[in-house]
Amino acid sequence: MNSQLYGRNPAFQPKWASEDVQATFFKCVRWQVEDTMDPINCPYHYYCDSTYPGNHPPYVDVLVFLFTTALYLVTLVIMVVDLSRRGRTYLSRSKRYLQPSGPVSLPIILLALAKGYRINTVFPLSCIGPAIFQLLQVSALTFDSGIDKDIRYAFFEASTISGILHASLYLDSIILPYYTGFDALVSSIFSGECPSCVCRREALVVGGRLIRYRGWSLTTFFVVGALCSRILCRLTRENKSKIMSIKSMLESFGWILITTDCIYLIRKSPEQSLMRIAAFGGVLVLICLQMIKKLSAQIIQWHSPHVKLDR
Repeated sequence: MNSQLYGRNPAFQPKWASEDVQATFFKCVRWQVEDTMDPINCPYHYYCDSTYPGNHPPYVDVLVFLFTTALYLVTLVIMVVDLSRRGRTYLSRSKRYLQPSGPVSLPIILLALAKGYRINTVFPLSCIGPAIFQLLQVSALTFDSGIDKDIRYAFFEASTISGILHASLYLDSIILPYYTGFDALVSSIFSGECPSCVCRREALVVGGRLIRYRGWSLTTFFVVGALCSRILCRLTRENKSKIMSIKSMLESFGWILITTDCIYLIRKSPEQSLMRIAAFGGVLVLICLQMIKKLSAQIIQWHSPHVKLDR
């Protein structure tokens, strides 16, 4: 990490490049700007005006890691079995409770993200949190409860929509201080007044200017819109074909944006760790499986009329 900082900012001073200073920058939730006596060389002078309460014990990180890994593997197995058309009858009943966006896993994910600001020991959610959120988005678009014209379906989808919106806000509360601190650490010069005192050429903004990914974004809007259109398709009879076309459009844009976000975070992120690359690579695998499923369904649908005509 230090070598990345040195390479991106030649004026970075190694005497401040300690783990404690990095933690101060990455976990700072309030940056204070103060008057400067040198408007030419130091037009903006900032310092961290908040105190980080500290990390949760390592076992919390391990529990979150094990839960997330198990959740991903279950999702992968369900998608593979669903793609192979075997065991669908059994999974159709159980996958509602096993999927990440289901009523069992979703509250646990929300709890982890709500407390994720201090999960920063062996499984930092500031780096892996976006991958968990994307796993939730993929699950919401991939799986459908299959209860036709049942009011329970509306409640189930509404709870999923609420969970995604809350998860996006919790995720932003984790990554925005992280991205802001990364911008302050890389694009600034230490003034020497205090460990977190920096001089900048431009104003420091929330989330920084180096990484544009956000949990509350256009991607979340399209995913939530697709889920809302599913409810309308199931519970209404009028203009159903029009709603179906809107649903398909929203789902397609949702998949495109999730894929774009995933590739972007693999290519451009503050810390290129093996765990981070593996997490987003795993999300891409799920996306590819869903695309294969969609393509095979289209081929079967296109091929069926030709088989009937041949007969």
